Amino acid sequence: MNPEGIHLDFDGAWPEGLGNLPRIDLRHWGPRLRFIAPRSEIEGFAVEIAPAISPSPYLVFGSGDFHHLTAFWLRRFADQPLTLVSFDNHPDWDVRPPRWACGGWMNRALELAPVLTLASVWGVSGFEYWWPGRLFANHRALRSGRLEVNAWADDRRGRYQSKLLAAAMRPTDWRDRFRAFARRLAGTRVYITVDMDCLQGDVAVTNWECGRFTTSDLVWAIAELRAHSNILGGDLCGAWSAPVFARRAQALASRFDHPKLTAREAATAHAINLRAFDAIWPALTGKSGMGGASD
Repeated sequence: MNPEGIHLDFDGAWPEGLGNLPRIDLRHWGPRLRFIAPRSEIEGFAVEIAPAISPSPYLVFGSGDFHHLTAFWLRRFADQPLTLVSFDNHPDWDVRPPRWACGGWMNRALELAPVLTLASVWGVSGFEYWWPGRLFANHRALRSGRLEVNAWADDRRGRYQSKLLAAAMRPTDWRDRFRAFARRLAGTRVYITVDMDCLQGDVAVTNWECGRFTTSDLVWAIAELRAHSNILGGDLCGAWSAPVFARRAQALASRFDHPKLTAREAATAHAINLRAFDAIWPALTGKSGMGGASD
């Protein structure tokens, strides 16, 4: 199997033949794992898929509803100290049940202590960063410095928000901040995960609210990481797919939590997201000479 990357197809979020990558059909798992999943399902899936993905450090998979699987992908590199860098519109730090959910998977990653020394999230503009959503963050990890979240400033008011805004990113300064961060990682082992909902709405179609990065922003940031640290592997998820669930409670929770977005045709979503893939994937895998789409 091609060691440079594997397409894990849970939900048809990406078309067959994506990047000429080997494809593993996991659509029998998709409804069972989407958005939230019992621990027994996650561990059963892990046993089945582990041998198939072991040859490849890079994975592309479905909707952001499956982003909690990144906590499992990380286990493959948990033999020495490791930094996780996540580009995401959401912090995914919610400490409330269920244990395995796309909104709380960062906590499962942080359980790889002491190997996972730092999880750094970039590009957050979701409501979870602000009051009252921040109530449900992993405050222990934030206080210890093992978790840091870099969110975009917005127009919120109030003393609590003002304290956060003082440390928030702005379009005029975020690259300077990220460049300093990348240099801080000099010589370290890094895993990168990209959720396409961190991108602007005109360059990515997702199941969640869109963020503020352009594809050029991500390509630049990943290049900065690659210039200073040892990139062990990474993944890309977050393309749109029609939600299908195996359990009624799972579907109800998803309906409550997801934003109300206009339905998109799969062909239209594929066309837009493929342009983003063509730019981001070569940067992520270190094959930038392949070229890619512009913003």
